[in-house]
Amino acid sequence: MRMTVRVRRILASVAAAVFVIAGAATGTAAASAATPALPAASVVRMAALGDSISQALMTCSSLVGCPVNSWSTGSSTAVNSHLLRLRAAGATSIVGYNDAVSTAKSALLNSQAQKAVSTAQAAQYVTIEIGANDACTRTVSAMTPTATFKANVQAALATLTASSSAPQIFIASIPSLQRLYEVNKSNISARLTWGLLGLCQSMLVNPTSTKAADVQRRAAVQTRVNEYNAALVQLCAPIVTCRYDGGVVAGYQFVRSDISTRDYFHPSISGQATLAAKTWPMTQWVAQP
Repeated sequence: MRMTVRVRRILASVAAAVFVIAGAATGTAAASAATPALPAASVVRMAALGDSISQALMTCSSLVGCPVNSWSTGSSTAVNSHLLRLRAAGATSIVGYNDAVSTAKSALLNSQAQKAVSTAQAAQYVTIEIGANDACTRTVSAMTPTATFKANVQAALATLTASSSAPQIFIASIPSLQRLYEVNKSNISARLTWGLLGLCQSMLVNPTSTKAADVQRRAAVQTRVNEYNAALVQLCAPIVTCRYDGGVVAGYQFVRSDISTRDYFHPSISGQATLAAKTWPMTQWVAQP
């Protein structure tokens, strides 16, 4: 099918956004890595902030969160989360709080941050995975504006950096929604499930359509995700206690085994393990300048 000029422009903007993220992320990683982190063995409290990805939704026997399988704070050895990796590095007394909320958008991130640094939790390490729900809406027009997303995340980071616990912060990039669509778009069960559950309609509605309007819509959603990721790079860069994942989650080419067969969109247990394995090397305790 021939692409219209508008489609070419949208796809070009996607490529441009990815280029910006990749370039900016390199500088962020180098700057952050030069800053000594809290010794791994000294971390006794950590918290996961974000949405259903960090809640490990769709990895248990029901359609609810299953934090035991979380890439961040999970205790499942099949996933080998950041918490378990810190424990292996000497943080034998570490406790993990999963403050992420399924369906959460960036507007809820600051309240999660407040909880993580409260007296009850006083997290010394915080992971953030947020943004998929800001783009996964009923329509393209309902997506969170990039400026609003950036302001929401900035408010949460301000809460974390101003707290007495002064946590080390790790920001994971948002996975490619376009890729998650492409992995299962030819799967009849996946298409039926997407329709029945009404999942991420901005990306997943009319999954087999190759009409220009649908191609443009999907490209517009992915463009917004790329913009969100670029904002995360910019926000993390000036904070000495913050580390961005360098775009490893955004750039990862998910395969079917990474995706839950409960909704064909969220990471499976294998996918959670992949997220942990991909992101851990980018943390303050592993990556070097």
